[in-house]
Amino acid sequence: MEDIDAIAVLQDPVRRRLYEYVVTQGREVGRNEAAEGTGVTRTLAAHHLDKLAEAGLLESGSRRLTGRSGPGAGRPAKVYTRARAEHAVSLPARDYRTAAELLAGAAEAAGLDLALHEAARRRGEALRGAEAPCGDLDRAMELLAARGYEPYPVRSEGTADDGRAGATAVRMRNCPFHAVAEQFPPLVCGMNLALLEGLLGTDGPVRARMDARPGECCVVVEASKNNDD
Repeated sequence: MEDIDAIAVLQDPVRRRLYEYVVTQGREVGRNEAAEGTGVTRTLAAHHLDKLAEAGLLESGSRRLTGRSGPGAGRPAKVYTRARAEHAVSLPARDYRTAAELLAGAAEAAGLDLALHEAARRRGEALRGAEAPCGDLDRAMELLAARGYEPYPVRSEGTADDGRAGATAVRMRNCPFHAVAEQFPPLVCGMNLALLEGLLGTDGPVRARMDARPGECCVVVEASKNNDD
């Protein structure tokens, strides 16, 4: 399916809501949960979830949601997660990804890491403008969401905390630079950290630091320890 066709599938408001619900969970989601989370019937949720899988926007599988195995454990249920493939549409056609990969390769070969990171920090500061360094994790969530990072709050032990109460850090399910970061991890992840340092500030109540985890952004944003004293 062409990217434009895949994205067009999200035009249906119920389908879009189900897609966003699955994506924000960061794990496998069953039909019952998706239906309850979006306020639609299970039959309608199943129909639209399968359409999203057919379009390549979600991946589907099956597992027992009871956590049990063997006789009496029940039949495996169909579950869904965000697809790993990326979809983008540009009219007329553009190929910024190839340009980014070529520039990253040239910068890495020339040893321009520090220059790139400094440029990224300045860009982050320019995006922040006259605003003071980020004041708290709630504001950090807003800024990161606006940049497409898909942030979510966590407690110090790293467990998700959707209610934000007691959250001490913010992690991000999406890396906006994922495709290039896969090829040039030190260069691009360092650039990403510098960008967020400029955007959030380095001398306020929150700070960004490198803490890579599989399938997520390489940066974590934490409440500054100095702010807790």
